[in-house]
Amino acid sequence: MNNAVNDGVWSGSWVAERLGVGLRGDDGVGGEELRAMLGLALRRNPKRAHLLVSHVLGKHVPQTPSVVYGHGVRLGRRVHALLGAREAARAVVLGYAETATGLGHAVADGLGTAPYLHSTRRPVAGVAPAGGFEEAHSHATSHLLLPSDPALLAGDGPLVLVDDEFSTGNTVLNTIRDLHARHPRARYAVVALVDMRSARDVRRLEEFAAEIGARVDLVAAASGTVLLPEGVLEKGQELVARYEAGDGPDAVARARAAEPRPVPPRAPGTVDLGWPAGLPDGGRHGFTPAHRARLEAALPAMAGRIADALPAGARDVLVLGSEELMYAPLRLAGELERTRDGAVRFSTTTRSPVLAVDDPGYAIRSRIVFPAHDDPADGPGERYAYNVAGGGFDAVVAVVDSAGDTPALHVPDGLLARLAEQVPHVLLAVVPSYVPAPPHAPERPAMLPEPLRGPAFSSYPPEEVGWLLQDLSDVTLEAPTEEREEAIQSGGAHYAESLPVEYQPSAQYQELFHAALDTSAARIARAVGVVTDTVLGERSPRPVLVSLARAGTPVGVLMRRWAHFRHGLELPHYAVSIVRGRGIDATALRWLAAHHDPRDVVFVDGWTGKGAITRELAQAIEEFEKAEGVSGFDPEIAVLADPGSCVRTYGTREDFLIPSACLNSTVSGLISRTVLRADLVGPDDFHGAKFYRELADADVSVAFLDAVEARFPEVADGVAEAVKELLAEDRTPTWAGWRAVERISEEYGIHDVNLVKPGVGETTRVLLRRVPWKILAHKGAGADLDHVRLLAEQRGVPVEEVDELPYTCVGLIHPRYTRGATGADGRAVNG
Repeated sequence: MNNAVNDGVWSGSWVAERLGVGLRGDDGVGGEELRAMLGLALRRNPKRAHLLVSHVLGKHVPQTPSVVYGHGVRLGRRVHALLGAREAARAVVLGYAETATGLGHAVADGLGTAPYLHSTRRPVAGVAPAGGFEEAHSHATSHLLLPSDPALLAGDGPLVLVDDEFSTGNTVLNTIRDLHARHPRARYAVVALVDMRSARDVRRLEEFAAEIGARVDLVAAASGTVLLPEGVLEKGQELVARYEAGDGPDAVARARAAEPRPVPPRAPGTVDLGWPAGLPDGGRHGFTPAHRARLEAALPAMAGRIADALPAGARDVLVLGSEELMYAPLRLAGELERTRDGAVRFSTTTRSPVLAVDDPGYAIRSRIVFPAHDDPADGPGERYAYNVAGGGFDAVVAVVDSAGDTPALHVPDGLLARLAEQVPHVLLAVVPSYVPAPPHAPERPAMLPEPLRGPAFSSYPPEEVGWLLQDLSDVTLEAPTEEREEAIQSGGAHYAESLPVEYQPSAQYQELFHAALDTSAARIARAVGVVTDTVLGERSPRPVLVSLARAGTPVGVLMRRWAHFRHGLELPHYAVSIVRGRGIDATALRWLAAHHDPRDVVFVDGWTGKGAITRELAQAIEEFEKAEGVSGFDPEIAVLADPGSCVRTYGTREDFLIPSACLNSTVSGLISRTVLRADLVGPDDFHGAKFYRELADADVSVAFLDAVEARFPEVADGVAEAVKELLAEDRTPTWAGWRAVERISEEYGIHDVNLVKPGVGETTRVLLRRVPWKILAHKGAGADLDHVRLLAEQRGVPVEEVDELPYTCVGLIHPRYTRGATGADGRAVNG
């Protein structure tokens, strides 16, 4: 059942016949070498329907350990020959999670003296990422690099990158681009079991190597091309849906393959491996030649303990690794194979969902489903063991790390119980999870909260933004505007402790919004392109966008969309809270530092007014780094518009109407302002916000984004030219806006810069959320102020036209406000 050919049938023929997918090998049209290594299956993945199922990787298909390990070692020896002894001695090997963690380690063994690191999707408290990247077609995309010694990736020797298959090359390009920007080197080697790139992708890698001025070689055991007919993704998804609903002709056979054995399952046994103290369980944090020597010395005794714990009649044994934990179980399986009678095979559980069909022409003939048992960072979910049920095994040795030895492993529907339903004997072996000692580990909860995403929180699609906030939707936080203003100005409350009642725009105001959007969409699109390409050119080739909720969030989403439109990049984007006088959410910063390199983080906001938040962020980052011992965050904000001349990274310095400033939650994913109140937000909680689901009928959040994105093609050429000019300019902030605010504050007798809100965006906020006193408008300001004039009329606020105003308009909050005052005359209450 688990071979490339079953009863003379290739294990990719089922998919080939139904979808027209084929393999063409470089050894000939038939691709016999590829067929010997690969089968085909279908998976529940919206990005790629088919799955190349390797018969020699030790992931989905149980295979003899010596075959799995031998393929990696031989590839490593080929890399050694390619590099030569001198360069091979300076090489570092990097493997990809989750499928290539064991293969990469075997390649490092074949090289002989190379240290090894693999990417991971498991953040580890106290270990700062040394980098990260995305894998576009994977079921779970975000990779972290968590070496215990950051110097591991900082050298200039060859970097050897190992994956099970090389399809488009996007993952490798993303990795090299990220690491080369930090630590340039002259040579890279890419290693894979199969190279399935198209001619276009081959050229793309060559062009990329020339662009960065480095040599990039490729070593593969076999090569060829996947033949994909038009519409295969949709047809594959339809086929998966039909079979998983039980409508397919093989449904009965498929279900029968996963039925429990008629004999009641025995309770799993356990074996103490005697794992050497302090020896890493794999390459998540780095694995050196010294570690390898310790493991080699300990393997015979550990395999002996497993052999002694197996029942006497167990002839066919499967050693089953766990997701990223592949190398240690593989080596244990190899030692068992070498020292005991009977057959030993090896495979690993996975998070990748694949359709199972019990047919000799299909590579995944059975599937065991069980809950995740290692408290994954992205939350609970299903995990899978393929081709175990019906495999004829007498015993399974399940090898997990201690982080995965949780109650979820032992529950009635957990992995051990599911295995016991299929196999007579189950044995559990636990490898201690290696966690480097952090240089500074303040006491706090081990697990940080996870980001909220739509549609459960916000009307944005889940991939557009992760909200580093807690949901306070069930808490009553709104207060009348006049009461809030009195409490804020009297010092009785901070503005972030309550929320204004959400402004419900009139039909006339909504018409103004749509008119403004029609007029300014191209202007905004151009500014989005300029600020995004400036970030990519100056800050990081793989930035992690962190928008300041909520005004910055639509801009962050648009920047993410531009990066994909113009450069094919899938940038991570999160939204965090920053509160004037209280600083940025430190728990959110800790989360970011645990999941990404702080040096890649780019804070994003909509616009600058007088620069108060810019200064607030700089001070907050400085305090955070002192308190946490974490460095690398750059407090420089990237904004769409910088009329106050407060930052270096911007799309424009014009003060014009950004339509997202016209509305509140209904243009910001239906999310409220952020809330920071001691009785609701603890020291290790994210700041809070509300999701106004009840306003869905008035929501234009996605419509705003789509309208701007639709103008990307027409502004693309102009953006490229504008960025060239911008990068050559002196963009040193002049803080002209701050000086203007100080002058206005004195001239109008306010004596508090916090009550002076410059710019179109800030003025709009005053009219929507605060008690406005008056509006100063630049003489001759046109349609950009139509919505301001309408709001001012509705609230009875005078608009005063003035000369020599550095902004299009400035909103003045009612000074010394007490309840009962109107917005038209502040002098009465001043007396």
